[in-house]
Amino acid sequence: MTSLDAVTAWVEKYRKAWESNDPHDIRELFADDAAYFTAPYAKPWIGREAIVSGWLARQDRPHSIGFAWHPLIVTEEMSVIEASTSYPRRRFRNLWVLRLDLTCQARQFTEWWMQEPSE
Repeated sequence: MTSLDAVTAWVEKYRKAWESNDPHDIRELFADDAAYFTAPYAKPWIGREAIVSGWLARQDRPHSIGFAWHPLIVTEEMSVIEASTSYPRRRFRNLWVLRLDLTCQARQFTEWWMQEPSE
């Protein structure tokens, strides 16, 4: 059963992996056969090792990101998370759909991100 505590723990681990880009940290987030959708209509990365490879191919520099989030919906089947990501010269709004398994690893993760217009 997915709870707010499980979602919070997963997002904290995601943030750690985002900062470290350590393959072990990334692997811990996802089930063996997980699907990671990087954008609407994009072909997903399927499987833990494909996710690690895809992540590392487009990794961010450690400690270069500001991040804030809050859950919009948390049910037994899925969670929807709204977030904002700040880089030195740009900001993004994010919407995540997260489906955790019984071990609190993601079996499916979808992210939508939109760059905020510059003022």
